[in-house]
Amino acid sequence: MGRFGRAGAMLGALVLTASLALTGCGDDDKKTAAGAADQQQVVPSAVAGGTTSEPAGTAAAPLKVNPTDGSLKRPVSTEISATVPGGGKVSEVVLTAANGTTVAGRLRRDGSSWVPSAPLKYATRYTATVTGTGADGQTHQGTSTFTTMAKPKSMIGSGLYLFSGKTYGVAMPVVAEFSPGIPKKDRAAVQKRMFVQTDPPQPGAWHWVDNGTQAYYRAPEYWKPGTTITVRLALAGIPLSNGRYGNVDRSATAKIGRAFEMKVDNATKKMSVYENGALVRTLPVSLGKKSTPSSSGTMVVMEKKESTVFDTRDDPDPENRYVTKIDFAQRITWGGEYIHAAPWSEGVQGRQNVSHGCVNVSMANGRWLFGQTLVGDPITVRGTARKLAPGNGWTAWSMNWSQFVAGSALPVPDGGAGPAF
Repeated sequence: MGRFGRAGAMLGALVLTASLALTGCGDDDKKTAAGAADQQQVVPSAVAGGTTSEPAGTAAAPLKVNPTDGSLKRPVSTEISATVPGGGKVSEVVLTAANGTTVAGRLRRDGSSWVPSAPLKYATRYTATVTGTGADGQTHQGTSTFTTMAKPKSMIGSGLYLFSGKTYGVAMPVVAEFSPGIPKKDRAAVQKRMFVQTDPPQPGAWHWVDNGTQAYYRAPEYWKPGTTITVRLALAGIPLSNGRYGNVDRSATAKIGRAFEMKVDNATKKMSVYENGALVRTLPVSLGKKSTPSSSGTMVVMEKKESTVFDTRDDPDPENRYVTKIDFAQRITWGGEYIHAAPWSEGVQGRQNVSHGCVNVSMANGRWLFGQTLVGDPITVRGTARKLAPGNGWTAWSMNWSQFVAGSALPVPDGGAGPAF
């Protein structure tokens, strides 16, 4: 079992710039996501004015815009909404800054609000012009001018374990990370600003770990091979009740590759490897010995290193202290469980468990497996004395769908929710 500094991983997550996604391994290239400007619902110009009003020459009642006219110190995460007379629907929102720049954005699919495609600027005046159709069929319009707050001093750090342009395995969850963790009372507001869209469309849901430091997004089943996942964590400026605000927006667009799955059975001490549903190879393994059992559950490859060093000299048990060079290491838990080559145990692989919790394979099989896998590929271990602990790795698949949905801060429709836009 390898030693890993969890705090170090979080520190790495928080030093990335706002336009970058965060992964579990710091060697990947970082690219920005383009956003979704082709879907913005804006018009070339805005109606001027600083009060709620109705264009001259019409008899339709003006609609009420939120934020209200004259509002000050609004968060830069502010969304635009309006009440249309008679319970009608908003059809168009135009938001302009004081310098005349038009802000891109999109209406939520349920019509509840219009979301800017990027955070608003701090300490800036904006004018929103909203058009809607009332139940009477008439067109209604209103305007409101508001000013955003100055940049806050206290912020919540965040990370996104996804990189634009990368290809991941079918079990890759969208992983959002927070430091400090988000309290339960604030999670619904944060979750409402975490947007995921898939092509082809697949419903999904978010699940929060107990301490609020991570949230996972997945579908009821593994992603379809070839899926494109577009993510925006629109967290900049979100006000939380503890006096802190979200620090930055993060976004990424990534691909899902072929279906590749590893299944390990402690009873047989073998790993069955499947690609696109077909068994391609069976490998003998050695799992954790009785005093350091491997975890049973469905885990995900989080990081790959062709060569590394396991240093456990700080382990409280002297028998578990060692410094060993490891080849073809693939991390599957934060606690230090890996799939890796272990030439010293080749003589007992397939027959006896002698590891410190890792999945040992031969040097040849380790090299082959390392060349086949992607970050995000699932590995399921069965029959050991230890159950995978929630949050010890990307454990989104270690529970069934009903258990997963129970961890959402917002209601989830049967079968999962669709995209917000």
